[in-house]
Amino acid sequence: MEAFMNSPVMEMLTDPVLYIGLGYGLLLTLQIAGLSIALSFVFGTIIGSMRYTGLPVISHVATIYIEVIRNLPTLLLILVSYFVLGLPAMWAATIGLTIYTSAIIAEVIRGGLNSVPTGQWEAARSQGFSFLQSMRYIVLPPAVVKMIPPIVSQFVTVIKDSSFAMAIGAYELMFKGTILAAKYWRPAQIITIYLVISLVYFIINFAISTVARRLQTKMSVGRGGIGD
Repeated sequence: MEAFMNSPVMEMLTDPVLYIGLGYGLLLTLQIAGLSIALSFVFGTIIGSMRYTGLPVISHVATIYIEVIRNLPTLLLILVSYFVLGLPAMWAATIGLTIYTSAIIAEVIRGGLNSVPTGQWEAARSQGFSFLQSMRYIVLPPAVVKMIPPIVSQFVTVIKDSSFAMAIGAYELMFKGTILAAKYWRPAQIITIYLVISLVYFIINFAISTVARRLQTKMSVGRGGIGD
């Protein structure tokens, strides 16, 4: 025990510099991920609805966007945002992640809407609902229950993929950890730093997944499956 207390690892763990550095990195990670999640949900919903409408031009534009973007590496989109568009590192990472995640969310939205039986659309039309009213009051409520797991899974991926921002010099969590690993150069210290970072990612993503499961359960109560 005494040997551990006097070890380089314990010396590092009692150094405020470690927590300040990782704290700043975590803050930027959450900023990038949070903005990307919010923006991609909005744009993904719009694009997914565009593809779902079946209107020739609108649907084709949405389809091309989805098929092209989701087959490109996320890192490439971040690099293009940084070097071609000339955005600051934080915004380049946010925009790159948003562009990619919007395409994935759009497919989730389209799949969720396709899972709604045509009978519900017919029931909405018989009540005189417009397309937007049908979506809001009849179609989306049951469809959202089905969409929650894949959407949350993609949002968890966004948080992990925010580490790509280190490639353009954004001081997010992984980059801060790498800088600290250069300061605390001993192997045991480096391993500990990355273990701490892994734990942080796990706690955040596990918390999000847990909340999403509870939300899905709450929304499912009394509603039944789609088509029931």
